[in-house]
Amino acid sequence: MKTYSLIAALVCAAIFSMTIGEASVKTGNAVVVPVKNDPTVCFRIWFKVGSQNDPAGKEGLASITAAMLTHGSTLKNSYEQILEKLYPLAAAYDATVSAEMTVIYGRVHKDNLGEYYPLFLDAMMAPAFSQQDLDRIKSQTLNYLENTLRYSSDEELGKAVLYNAIFAGTPYGHITSGLVSSVKSITLEDVRSFYKIYFTKENLVIGLGGGYNAALLSRLEKDMGKLPAGKPRPVDPPAPAPIRGFRATIVEKDAPATAISMGVPIDILRGSKDWYALAIANSWFGEHRNSSSHLYQVIREARGLNYGDYSYIENFPEAGRRTVPPQNVCRRKQIFEIWIRPVPPEAGHFALRAALREYNHLVENGLTKEQFSLTQKFLKKYLLNYAPTTMARLGYAIDDSFYGIPGSHLAQFRSMVGTLTLADVNRAVKKHLHYGAMEIVVVAKDAKGLHDELVNDLPSPITYRTKKPEAVQSEDREIAVFPVKLAPEDVTVVPVTEIFR
Repeated sequence: MKTYSLIAALVCAAIFSMTIGEASVKTGNAVVVPVKNDPTVCFRIWFKVGSQNDPAGKEGLASITAAMLTHGSTLKNSYEQILEKLYPLAAAYDATVSAEMTVIYGRVHKDNLGEYYPLFLDAMMAPAFSQQDLDRIKSQTLNYLENTLRYSSDEELGKAVLYNAIFAGTPYGHITSGLVSSVKSITLEDVRSFYKIYFTKENLVIGLGGGYNAALLSRLEKDMGKLPAGKPRPVDPPAPAPIRGFRATIVEKDAPATAISMGVPIDILRGSKDWYALAIANSWFGEHRNSSSHLYQVIREARGLNYGDYSYIENFPEAGRRTVPPQNVCRRKQIFEIWIRPVPPEAGHFALRAALREYNHLVENGLTKEQFSLTQKFLKKYLLNYAPTTMARLGYAIDDSFYGIPGSHLAQFRSMVGTLTLADVNRAVKKHLHYGAMEIVVVAKDAKGLHDELVNDLPSPITYRTKKPEAVQSEDREIAVFPVKLAPEDVTVVPVTEIFR
């Protein structure tokens, strides 16, 4: 046991050194994370454009334009030739597109940098924009919208519908991939025009990390400076309509289980004292992938209804594939979100009530001294897992630039966990979280039955295959009648075939 403890301590110390020890530096229009002994070089080129910049009727254009750069031909090489040249280098490049950010990223061993760099640069500087590439990328996007998202992942489907509902009527009001009709309408001229407006030398931040030398940074800055000039018109932060009371969208689908997502906009961003205080409360309540968090204990551990139950104070895309938060998905408007992974259909209404009841308790009571102390101890160590690689650290450094955070968010987070008090945390909960108003999305088979249960606030008793302790059964009786008031006009049933049209 002592040997394992020593190994664990050494691993944590090494991760801490990687995460905090070598600071990122902002120099001119570049963010750099030098790591002397790293045998690889990491690139993240952030263009200040995202799905919020999609023109009306062309939703998905930012995503498709980025795909044309990273999954398309250049003036020098076809896409097939690019793949053939990258393969022996054990390297690649790709893009992430979110509401406000497009990041072209890649990583390569220093020994292969000479062959990799021209390919990476040409992707951004010399795209061919071929019709063949556009047809392929549009086909892939439509397949994702019409098939994958609608029929392969009820969890991602529910989360996407939730964000669309919360931000309806704002530039955030559609998912990054767009809509079926708008994607079909996108032309090569649309892509060329979008690229010309937003992929300019004034609209980017260079990110470079790992074992690079000063000459590479100078070369990259000089090369990226050859992009055309242009400063796009900024987009105002989204102002979603206030949510008054509970509103529910039931996506009717022949699904074997019921997936639930719910959320509400919050006016708090990373970097402020209140954000870190709220992050501590959220970690206790529903830390992603943490089996000791409260929601997990109530719904999964005590009742065995599903795989997991989590909450978030920031956008967390593709949560089913991740264990820690992603980078480069920054937003100027966030939501508080609760994610109930699919439960048996007969337990859907009960699970919704259980989650809302616990959320109400959090808002009304905050954390106890013991809960706060345990969460502090957990987070001090858990945060070391957030950026174990140079690429992840570079991503966080780019995010620090987005939010205007001096130094390092991760270092500040860890420091705040040690200095914030229980009173600070509970004050932030009272200020930023409120019960009684929330957008709810449920993906369910019996949409009409669930609709009637919700609008009539019918009891939702639950049965188990095995007997539960009396304490759980007693609490179940309270959950089954916990009031969740929804007016008929606030519950909408939508067939899955109508989503993202």
